Amino acid sequence: MSSFANTTIFASNPVSTKSDLALFLTALLDPLAPHTSPGGARIHLGFTGTHYDEAAAQLEGFSRPIWGLASLLAGGGSYPGVQRWVAGFANGTNPDHEEFWGNMRNKDQRMVECSAIGFALAVARNQIWDPLPPDGKHHLEEWLGGMNDKEMPNTNWLWFRVFANLGLSKVGSPRFDANRMKADLDHLDTFYIGDGWSRDGPEGVVQLDYYSSSFAIQYAQLVYSKLAQKEDPERSEEFRDRARKFAIDFVHYFDEEGRAIPFGRSLTYRAAMASFWGALAFADVELPAPLTWGAVKGLLLRNLRYWARQPGAYHADGTFTIGFLYPNHNMTENYNSPGSPYWFCKSFIPLALPDSHPFWASPEEPYPTALRNTVKPLYKPLHIATNLGGHTYILSSGQQCSYPVKQSAAKYGKFAYSSAFGYSVPVGSLTLEEHGGDSALALSADDGETWKFRRETKEAHFEDGRWLRSMWYPWKDVSVETWLVPPTPDAPLWHLRIHRIKTARKLLSAEGGWAIYGQGSDDRALEPSTREAFGTLENGSEARATSKAGVSGITELRERPSRKGKAMRTDANTNLMVPRAVLPTLMDEHEPEAGDIWLVTAVFGLPSVGGANGAAAGWETEWQKRPVIPQEIAALII
Repeated sequence: MSSFANTTIFASNPVSTKSDLALFLTALLDPLAPHTSPGGARIHLGFTGTHYDEAAAQLEGFSRPIWGLASLLAGGGSYPGVQRWVAGFANGTNPDHEEFWGNMRNKDQRMVECSAIGFALAVARNQIWDPLPPDGKHHLEEWLGGMNDKEMPNTNWLWFRVFANLGLSKVGSPRFDANRMKADLDHLDTFYIGDGWSRDGPEGVVQLDYYSSSFAIQYAQLVYSKLAQKEDPERSEEFRDRARKFAIDFVHYFDEEGRAIPFGRSLTYRAAMASFWGALAFADVELPAPLTWGAVKGLLLRNLRYWARQPGAYHADGTFTIGFLYPNHNMTENYNSPGSPYWFCKSFIPLALPDSHPFWASPEEPYPTALRNTVKPLYKPLHIATNLGGHTYILSSGQQCSYPVKQSAAKYGKFAYSSAFGYSVPVGSLTLEEHGGDSALALSADDGETWKFRRETKEAHFEDGRWLRSMWYPWKDVSVETWLVPPTPDAPLWHLRIHRIKTARKLLSAEGGWAIYGQGSDDRALEPSTREAFGTLENGSEARATSKAGVSGITELRERPSRKGKAMRTDANTNLMVPRAVLPTLMDEHEPEAGDIWLVTAVFGLPSVGGANGAAAGWETEWQKRPVIPQEIAALII
């Protein structure tokens, strides 16, 4: 297999020390120079559109790298191109300049970008604020303070106004609104639901994705706790306490190689998924066992190293692509501009720390031994996390986006999400292959003309902390009750999905396992194979695919001859991790019945480790094992 294209300009950086991290950041900042406007206020990285205006998109390209730049400057570092941003602040906020960003309106995308700007004023005043001329300072504070009387979404967005005011307060601006900031903080506290977790919105919202952690809420709480410790000590300590509780859950979303489990929206932010760990260090949080500073350092730096080596994440000039492991607009949202991926730069916050900080002074440690080969119920997000057998993933039932988001059924409604296999999104709606139906049960009531996937999950709950149980109502006369059962030590690479379907109409069903890299050693599509050779297997009520990425398989555990296994080649660019995937799938037909239809699905997954060419030899022994249906559920099956 040829590998000449599988490298990046960042790959030689070991990303192990503070200086390594600074070099990675500057290597990301340098390519932005040719894309920067003459006045420095706008960065134009591409021609794709968003639901918001082009001026805001170019502001996004300007502002998001500041998360990293400000951290570098705060920690005593320097960057020769900082003057581009200083000039940009002066010109972008000047109503008479041609590069003026425009004043903020209600629910304006410009509000999002105020968080990085406020952070920069708070931590890098000497390099960002002080060099501005008097009229530049006046224009910046007027522009930033202009959001204080505007309507904002009732979500994590409120943190962006908190950061704007925090920055204004640190530079002594009369536009700082203490009452507005306190009101926003008090309201954000109503999102808190316990055990360290906050939902992304008011009561009734069941959305606890990376915005609850690294992208927004936890990160913001931690940074605030450091910067407002003197003025707001009680709230700051409360935020640190939440982080201590949250960290014990959040660590289960990362695998030993540094990858975070893809789940939810905005995944084009990539390494920002791990930025919580840097913010934990920035806030000087007293760590809960078994976490140590060496472990926290490893969690963040392994993730950054992983991304430094992903060629599909970057254009040839070193700027980010829109997508995940490769350029992919199918998985993005309508708010992803070419500058959006630079939210990535939130992960550079440890650059603000002195060399003596235990994050930098401690030797990097591997993933904590005490947290390996575990199954962990995560009650607030309605997830069960597991890394049993070396496969890190979550089982999921109950979350959904509280407003329309592109591909929300795929981002929140699937049964499982894997750090190695990711998840897939639809690229069309004509064929089943276009839907990318991994880790999902698809139903059709019109002979395959259209397919429905779980988006709104109802009545989701844990049963004795052992499994997740939920309901889905795809049509008024169809109900699907699902039990998601995690792996056990006796069959560590399998999990169970048990479905009870009640229907008054004829249905087709298709249930997918893990989508996996779909090419062989010759860079051609997988062919049928046997035993442990790369290829596909279709055998009665089971299907399997084996490639350099590992092994994925699915089987029906009960005698149900009508349920046929198929190694389906999904349409190109459905999967987040690989552009060409094979999806082991079980197909079936169901007549309207007065009784219950039971589907008892076992799903197998074994990723390759550390870039190895396939799963470790001998994996077929694990394949031959089969999980046991829990007695309490088995008693329900007729």
